Parts: sequence; structure tokens; C-alpha cells
Amino acid sequence: MSDFEPDSGKRQIDSWFAHPGPETDVVLSTRVRLARNLASFPFPGRFKSDDGERIQSIVFDSFVHASNPENYLFMPINHLDDLRERIFVERGVIEPLRDGNSTSGFVIRSDGRVSCTINGIDHVRLASFVPGLDGESAFRLCHDLDEELQNSMQFAASYDAGFLTSQIKDCGSGMKISCRVHLPALSFSGKLSGFSSYFDSNHVVIKDCFGAGNIPSSSLGFFYQISSAVSGNGNEIDQLASLVSVVKHISENERRENETILESHQTEIRDRLFRTYAKIKFASLIELREAVEIISDIKWGKNLGFFSNVSDEELCALLYRIQDASIQYVMESKKFNFPSDIAENEKLKVEHLRTLMLQEAFEDLKGELL
Repeated sequence: MSDFEPDSGKRQIDSWFAHPGPETDVVLSTRVRLARNLASFPFPGRFKSDDGERIQSIVFDSFVHASNPENYLFMPINHLDDLRERIFVERGVIEPLRDGNSTSGFVIRSDGRVSCTINGIDHVRLASFVPGLDGESAFRLCHDLDEELQNSMQFAASYDAGFLTSQIKDCGSGMKISCRVHLPALSFSGKLSGFSSYFDSNHVVIKDCFGAGNIPSSSLGFFYQISSAVSGNGNEIDQLASLVSVVKHISENERRENETILESHQTEIRDRLFRTYAKIKFASLIELREAVEIISDIKWGKNLGFFSNVSDEELCALLYRIQDASIQYVMESKKFNFPSDIAENEKLKVEHLRTLMLQEAFEDLKGELL
């Protein structure tokens, strides 16, 4: 299955999430975001006249004069059709709601690892995405671009408050770090809730990635996002080290809990994984929630030693590729022969193609259950 080409096939946005990274058994990806606002302009919620258009023009022009401008795609969001907008939302590049601002837009680098949203909550939000737990690389990508853009844009800041942002919690460094993690063992055992005071004391928040799970207080597929809560606690390096330390601590506890579960719940876990594999093998229609849980179980089984011949980066990439809009794009780009009884039903066609994608991805899966 080919990846989404957001500018009508002129060049393809590389799938950063399909590349290997450190500690991907637990940590799927790391993102760093920097919130910035141009001096002498009101925040987006208080725009007057042509403020939004002027800011968009200034930001686009700054990227034109940055290093290697040919590596960037420039896109006013109102130039996107609904499908392509939803794909960029699925990829985490833009927020799911436009709020009617016709001057919002974004810039994305051709390797997909760096992006910049314009006139959303703030004038500028730079973001970098890297696989695995690699806060240093993610920060460096964002920081270097931030430094370069400041050669042609003046960002609002004060000596006492740091960078000025539309939300108080983002003032200071303007930085937010987040990691997407997979915590099936801690969720299954119910021990994840015991870390709430630890998260609070470290100014960290944890939330679900794909909605609520089927186990009480869990996330769907046991995928969570661990993020820094505020941007004012120390400098960027301190904040980065703090968040990475928390994620490493949780990762170590997840690995230990896997060992405990193998001893105390092996029959139950084996049954769960066997049922998951059977669903992949024989299903014809798989909805999105089911697909997320399937990928989670295969990843969990791999970490427990039940499955092999599938990589963490392949599983991470699947989480993006089985999303609704991404599949609809594939359906638009290629011709498929669907069963006649679902050929006119878009929802069922998406579910059928998602099933085929999963079956293809796990065709060579090996393990003691198989």
C-alpha cells in the first residue's frame, strides 16, 4: 500500500513512523512542539482586518528564505479537500477542528518529520516527529528550525514570561514534549492508575490516543500519550530530561509487568492472542476500533515472545495506515474489486480493505501459537 501524497503526487511525504527508533517495544514515537507568536500582532482569537492573511504570508515567506525551501510543502488549509484534511489530522500535523479560520495553514517538510501550523491556537506551532524515545533528536529538529525562522520573524517574548502564547500554560519555553506509548501489561493488571500521583508530581499528563478502551480506565489498544503539562518549568533541556525520565520509568515498569503477567496469567493471555490471530485470519470486515486492538495484541504478543517476524516499526506504521481517511485515499488512488454485496457501501468497503491490509501485514507472522 502506497503512502499518502498530499500535493497530488508531485512528491511523497515520507512515512517517518515506519522507521526504527530506540525503545520502540514500548515507545512508538516522540513529538516536540514549540508555540510561537509574532510580535505586534494580536493572538488568532482577536484578529482584525487582514491580520491572519499577513501572518500567513510572513510565515510562508520565512520558509521560502529558510535552508532548502524546496523540501517544504506550503498549504493553506482551505485549499485542502475534506479527505486530505482528515489525513493530516490523522497524521497529527493539524488539529481536528478548523474553528472557521480561513487564514490557517501549515508547512510540512518532505520527510514528514517537521511541520508548522499557522493561525491555529497560536500564530506558529512548530512540531517534530521521530520514532521511538528520542527526545534529543526531536528537540534538535524543532530548535534548529525555530532558530532559523527567527532570522526573518520576530516572536513575541518578555524577559519574565519567556515566549508569549495564547494559553498561559504554554508561556515560557513554549515547548510541549509528548511520547506515544504502548502499555498493555500495566493496563491489563490495573497498575497504571497507581502512577497518577507520580505523573502529577512530575507535571506530566497521560491520556488515550484512540479513545477509551474496553477495560475500565484504559485506552483503546492500551496506547497512551504522555505529555508535559506546562512549558514554564525550567529551560527546554530540563523539561526534555524530565519528560524522558518519566517515560523511561514507565517503560521499565511495563517491561517488568510483562514478566509478571507471563507467570500469573499466561493461559489467559495466550487465549487472547490466539483469538486475535483468528480474527485476522478469517475476518472479512474489521472496523477501526477492532483494528487498533488487533495491532496492540500483536505488538504485545511480540514483546511477550509469542510472535515474531514482525517489527515494531511495521506495527507503528499500521496504526496510521488503517485510519479511515488514509484507507479512503488508497481507495481513491487504486482500483479494487470488492465483493458485489458491499460494492456500493463506503463504510463496508473501508472495513474490507482494512482487513486485507492487516492480513497482508501479518501474512508471515510466526510464533508458538501458530
